[in-house]
Amino acid sequence: MSSSFGTLFRVTTFGESHCPAVGAVVDGCPPGLNLDVAMLQRQLDRRRPGQSKLSTPRNEADQVTILSGIEGGKTLGTPIALSVANRDQRPGDYGEMNQVPRPSHADYTYQMKYGIAARSGGGRASARETIGRVASGAIAEEWLRSAYGVEIVAFVSAVGSIDAPAVDLSTISREQVDGNAVRCPDTVSAKAMEGVILAAAAEHDSIGGIVTCVCRNVPVGLGEPVFDKLEALLGQAMLSIPAAKGFDLGSGFAGTRLRGSQHNDPFVHKGDRLGTLTNNSGGVQGGISNGEPIWFRVAFKPVATIGLPQTTVDYDGSKVTLAASGRHDPCVVPRAVPIVEAMAALVLADLALIQRSRRP
Repeated sequence: MSSSFGTLFRVTTFGESHCPAVGAVVDGCPPGLNLDVAMLQRQLDRRRPGQSKLSTPRNEADQVTILSGIEGGKTLGTPIALSVANRDQRPGDYGEMNQVPRPSHADYTYQMKYGIAARSGGGRASARETIGRVASGAIAEEWLRSAYGVEIVAFVSAVGSIDAPAVDLSTISREQVDGNAVRCPDTVSAKAMEGVILAAAAEHDSIGGIVTCVCRNVPVGLGEPVFDKLEALLGQAMLSIPAAKGFDLGSGFAGTRLRGSQHNDPFVHKGDRLGTLTNNSGGVQGGISNGEPIWFRVAFKPVATIGLPQTTVDYDGSKVTLAASGRHDPCVVPRAVPIVEAMAALVLADLALIQRSRRP
């Protein structure tokens, strides 16, 4: 199983949805970084369940414990071990998984691949696994902020058929994003999105959406062509998030409708460096950051766990009717925002360290 991510800034996550704890080990974080556990906790609080009526009612405080790698509020350069206890465990909610692979879940594929699968909450395929990503991503983000002034802000830009209007990516802040439970900075759209999510929940159903992310003040030169291009690693990182189904950078698929004369980003002089007049490239050219804001979108499918009865079959092939009894989000995108930010930070921190090793 692949549970590690990164080359120099390397993260290994551990734990299943209903085991005693989940977490991560971060190896390669530079020494001497001021690191406040409250900063990690802020990001975990944005990801945790039970935040609002829009999320799963599972009641987890998700309090992080730092087991190693930090002394006197500073990183030591040694592995940083992070642990979060699973306290509101209800493995009995998933008794049906013993005999029936749930539609669009990982039950069947894990069973076929490993010959055994966790029988409660999806195991490693559960979004509980992302706790380790968010905690370690918060460390990566703090280093990027300290070293380069990098700012990473993600927000909900669509739920179902509701698309929020474009926002100013140069000024959007987390304070604006967290101004409502949906985490959409446009209040009118947020209200409509909330209504759609609550309607799906009332019908024991679910709905998908899109998270947009911008990374500002990223230095020029990050990315390792040809196979570890910046956008390739960002795509891998985002598509490894549970329920993620699509990724595009800059103009993305919409750019295919333009001509080159419309799509190209002409260079201009910006202070002490070159920059681009437009940013259809999304801050990446040739697989390398060009100094402009990096912006991308991640599409999330409707949550597979729904309360509506579904006709499917058990492992013996016999037809059954299944209605989920476990707790679940009617829409994952509000809680996916800090996960997207974390994965972006992990990619950028790793590539920044690689670039430093080449050109200090």
